[in-house]
Amino acid sequence: MTRGQDAAQSTVDLHAKATPENPPAPLPANSPELPELSQLDEIFKQTSLGKTADDYRMHVEWRKLQNQVTNDPAVVAAKKTAASARTDLEKRKRLGDYYKIYYERMQALAATPEMKAALDGFKAGHLGMLLQPRVRPTPSPSLAPSATPAPVATPAGSPIEAVEPPLPSGR
Repeated sequence: MTRGQDAAQSTVDLHAKATPENPPAPLPANSPELPELSQLDEIFKQTSLGKTADDYRMHVEWRKLQNQVTNDPAVVAAKKTAASARTDLEKRKRLGDYYKIYYERMQALAATPEMKAALDGFKAGHLGMLLQPRVRPTPSPSLAPSATPAPVATPAGSPIEAVEPPLPSGR
């Protein structure tokens, strides 16, 4: 049985340097081959260190891409255009254009397929926030009815106000 805390042999000099007169001691026949340092670096770059470490690595790469793209003239112009929108609908359309330009630039700079997939997810999330599926579009001013609903005559002759149908519940 071997123990990791056993003392080294008394003949081993831990501070001696290998010289032509004093070559390093040969490894025992049953010891495994040790990989070079560059090989170890490559192994650890490819090996997952856990979900938290992978998420952190992805976040660092994403922040680097953001810093590179933020000052791009096309991105800056699209952001200013979106900020100058007068209506909510116009702003949402311009923000959609901004996010498309922004993420296209980041996609072009992304190095790994994982980062490109993450950028696709971020882009879809931002574009999804611009949607308003439960909001009905308002009619244009030329087609808009008067402010008060017009009474509708019934066959019995009594007027009834026109009631707008309810929105679908989406279920």
